[in-house]
Amino acid sequence: MGTFIARRLLYSIPVLLAATILVFFGMTAVTDPISQIRLQPNVSQQTIQNIIDRKHLDEPVVVQYGFWLRDVFFNQFGNTALGDQPIWPDLSRAIGNTMQLVFISELIAVVLAVVLGVFSAKKQYSFFDYATTTISFFGFSVPIFWFALILQALATWFFLETGFRLFYTFGQSSFAPENAFIDRIQHMVLPIVTLSYVSIATYSRYQRASMLEVLHSDYVRTARAKGVKERVVTMKHALRNALIPVVTIAALSFGAVLGGAVITETIFAWPGMGKFFIDALIRGEVYTLMAWLMVTAVAVILANLVADIVYGWLDPRIRYD
Repeated sequence: MGTFIARRLLYSIPVLLAATILVFFGMTAVTDPISQIRLQPNVSQQTIQNIIDRKHLDEPVVVQYGFWLRDVFFNQFGNTALGDQPIWPDLSRAIGNTMQLVFISELIAVVLAVVLGVFSAKKQYSFFDYATTTISFFGFSVPIFWFALILQALATWFFLETGFRLFYTFGQSSFAPENAFIDRIQHMVLPIVTLSYVSIATYSRYQRASMLEVLHSDYVRTARAKGVKERVVTMKHALRNALIPVVTIAALSFGAVLGGAVITETIFAWPGMGKFFIDALIRGEVYTLMAWLMVTAVAVILANLVADIVYGWLDPRIRYD
């Protein structure tokens, strides 16, 4: 297993290097890093020249890439173009805030999706199967922004009707709350429900389809023919192999969501990666956007690395491919 993990880690290094190349040359090809700054009337020509000198914008693009790469790995992504402010403090704060939502929502989604998918496969064509299928299709078809707004409307209606604030509809915390922990939970519930519901709808369908395929495989029929208890057949023989497709889609989704649940965080005014991206885009901070892209790329790479390790644990044959 150690050799398998080491091999996957080595594979991740050239992927990460390729990500830096795509991010930098892609961004510099489509925009001038200081185009927005040039349009600001209160920025002097001397300030613009200082930015050019500091960011080496008068050098060849390959040289610029070298300086930027140095900042990424040794200077915590460097500083912004305008204002020369460190990028990492705000970025790390946004990562932490988004991870609070992502970890909890993905954990809830995976657990519930696996349970629903397994029971749907075991009770194929039953009322439970049809009900979960209908709910999942509803989750596929409903735009995430609409679902978030509906949750906000319901929370507001409940507050107006009862005078009791059950959940908050925006922000991360209240001003001077009596109980900071309870207050944070009240702010997190609605965005977590929004992210979880969409993920559950996706994961449960993958789990059901994979479980149905495994339940009809030869080795499962052989286990039943030997008199193995149905619970053992389901949990030990079938579920372990049926989890592989769910691990794949969950890993990809985790990396993407960590990169920024832009719509959800914008609607609920959650100060995470989504809001960080929108703010940087509005300001035209190209180097901040590149830092966001790199964090997203690293999140996807790490999520796939974890998925590969889980593959090797679920199916030892994968370690020797």
